Amino acid sequence: MPDVIPALADAPASESSAGRGETARLWVVARTAFPFLVVGTLWEAAAHTGIFPARLFPSLEEVAATLLRLTSSGILSHHAIATVIRLSAGFTLAAVIGVALGIAMGRWRRAEDIFLPLVSIGAPIPGLAYAPLFLLWFGLGNVSAVLLVGFVAMFPVVFNTWTGVKAVNQIWVRSAQAMGADDPRLFRHVILPGALPYILTGFRLGLAQAWRILVAVEMFAAVPWGLGWLIFGAREFLNTDVMLAGIAVIAIIGLALEKLVFQRLEEFTVVRWGMIT
Repeated sequence: MPDVIPALADAPASESSAGRGETARLWVVARTAFPFLVVGTLWEAAAHTGIFPARLFPSLEEVAATLLRLTSSGILSHHAIATVIRLSAGFTLAAVIGVALGIAMGRWRRAEDIFLPLVSIGAPIPGLAYAPLFLLWFGLGNVSAVLLVGFVAMFPVVFNTWTGVKAVNQIWVRSAQAMGADDPRLFRHVILPGALPYILTGFRLGLAQAWRILVAVEMFAAVPWGLGWLIFGAREFLNTDVMLAGIAVIAIIGLALEKLVFQRLEEFTVVRWGMIT
């Protein structure tokens, strides 16, 4: 009987804790959904008031129906796959070159003196300004699109990697050197983990830049498929619902990359190491 009493006493506490956890999860879902509900309500109100032509301002029901129709026919998936392949190739190029260049600039003063002025001049220039040059140099098609995406997305990666390497706590560096760490171990166990939060931020910013330039360059790089090509083609025929469906797919892919790639990588590394909470 005495053993039963503590168990009965613990039961309400456990149920209360579970209830608070469920309430917290519901609150997070509601808080996340609230902005979308507000925007959706305002959109529907504007679409049904007749202020804008229905052809140019379709309702959410029409956009959803178009999205389902294009998805079921396989057209939308074909465009999305083509865009994701170009995005992956270009962003991989930007990540590899950007991280290597940023680390070199952060570790060696001569590399910083050589490349920092070039990166500082090239980064503020809009990506579309480079597009005509890349199209002239590499021709129309996938090669110019991938190289342009990699070039434009490289700048945020370089800057953030360089900043992260420079921002590594020198106490960590001196402590590792005092314990006999050579340069490879110092880089692998101190420099790279310390700079990784900045590098991941550079990846996020670089991916955003890659999306912007890729969708734009698909509109006039004579590529056969792609979400940018789909949006631009729909504009020619005033198919606003198709344009919005393409934009929605871009948002969904971007959210999936954030949740399934960057957030998982962050949790597996810097969060687990206790560097961020």
